Amino acid sequence: MDYRPSTIDILTLLLLFFLIACGKKDDESTPIPAEMEISISLDPYGVNPLCARLDIRAEVVGKVKVEVVGRDGAASNIAHTFEELATEHIVPVLGLYPAFQNTVQVTYLNEANEELEQKEIQIITSTIPNDFPDIIVDVQKLDKMEPGLTLVSNRSVYNPNMPYMIDAFGKIRWLLDYSNYSPFEDLSYDVGIERLQNGNFYFADRFIHSIYEIGVYGQLLNSWPLGAYEFHHNVQEKPNGNFLATATNPNSIHLNGNLTHKDQVIEIDRASGSIIREWDLKESLDEYRTIWGYYLGQNPIDWAHGNAVIYDPSDNTIIVSCQRQGVFKLDENNKIVWAMGLHLGWGTNRQGDDLNDYLLTPLNASGNPITDADVLNGYTNHTDFEWNWFQHAPMLMPNGNIMLFDNGNYRNYSSQEKYSRAVEYTVDDGSRTIRQIWQYGKERGEETFSSLVSDVDYLTTTDNVLFSSGNNVDNGMGTKGGKIVEVNYNTKEVVFEVRISGAGFQFHRAERLSIYPK
Repeated sequence: MDYRPSTIDILTLLLLFFLIACGKKDDESTPIPAEMEISISLDPYGVNPLCARLDIRAEVVGKVKVEVVGRDGAASNIAHTFEELATEHIVPVLGLYPAFQNTVQVTYLNEANEELEQKEIQIITSTIPNDFPDIIVDVQKLDKMEPGLTLVSNRSVYNPNMPYMIDAFGKIRWLLDYSNYSPFEDLSYDVGIERLQNGNFYFADRFIHSIYEIGVYGQLLNSWPLGAYEFHHNVQEKPNGNFLATATNPNSIHLNGNLTHKDQVIEIDRASGSIIREWDLKESLDEYRTIWGYYLGQNPIDWAHGNAVIYDPSDNTIIVSCQRQGVFKLDENNKIVWAMGLHLGWGTNRQGDDLNDYLLTPLNASGNPITDADVLNGYTNHTDFEWNWFQHAPMLMPNGNIMLFDNGNYRNYSSQEKYSRAVEYTVDDGSRTIRQIWQYGKERGEETFSSLVSDVDYLTTTDNVLFSSGNNVDNGMGTKGGKIVEVNYNTKEVVFEVRISGAGFQFHRAERLSIYPK
């Protein structure tokens, strides 16, 4: 007997065919197009010609990814995803090339990071200001380098100072030109620019004597005047958001009757702007000590030349670098904890402390004290230990050790052997001992020697060290400038090296960081 399907069977089959042909599981659904509308504003504040702002509207909720297509392959691409979910977005595009038609891919994503839509836009930039230095990359091992760009706190002979970032190929991808932006037309930030915990940047101006916070476009966001004090050299953010700054009190008097400068540290309350603490180095150190030059006839006297201050959260102290004296740990009451430097020429401070009692004793590789007076006083080096000479940029490493840039001026009281070092010391506060753990740069000799400024940073992602010689470095072919060397801590393999040369060019600091705040 022939089987004739019923009307119900036919409808059931049709329904099954429809579900197979058109139906999918919810988690396999096709993303809905975003239908983005994009408007572009190049350099919205007129200070960063290598950035743009995108105003984006879409039909559906999503997030935005931007990617600047690099000129040196995929490794030179700069991409960032903004995690905010909305239908309207204002996002920065950072990392554009100067004087170039930049290709930027804008991708709209849903919460699950599925692509809803992508558009390719073109952004044409202008040339950068004249007189920028020549940049030559000599070593580049991309797979071994710390991620990010290198921020150079350019300090050329003219003002305003113009910080910039270079990529691994030596291309400038970000810069600040404040020539026509108040109050920074004559900006001279001395040490340079660094990133705050909130992702913005900060620096202090030694002519206006204020600390400033700026955004990624370079726009001014906040400022903190130093009141009666004058700024010089360095400002650092504490974990609680307050600022430590090396400063000058214009009314500070040496015991010989002359004025002094560059011998104060102050703490500024982030919220109120008030100066809540002062460290007068004449109280805690020896203002008559002159082993690295006789300055007492000056008026004002630059006997200490404080060039850096950092905070040690382990014991609520500060560590101060004085170019002409050494490195010192002080408590919040300006009492000395220890003095790192040559044992020669110490006397008593204004508080009545004999500073010879606070000197760090160097140890050899076996952990035994070095007792040779010539080593202690800096006339010669020990096989396992060398003192810091005219140092800059101390930093605390993750293991608690201190790393700094040892400039090496007149090392062992001689100008014959010239080399600068990145050097790591471990200091025992209780026993007041110091031991040299690691160094790099001595083997490079004069080719990385810098008598002024300069920087060193430990890079945590790769276990590399960024060794940056910033002034009057011999870059070959009759050129002078600075050199930035990234070296592996364990093997001392150089994974990145760049020469930056130009008339009157120098930089005080160099940092490796993401161009976008994390």
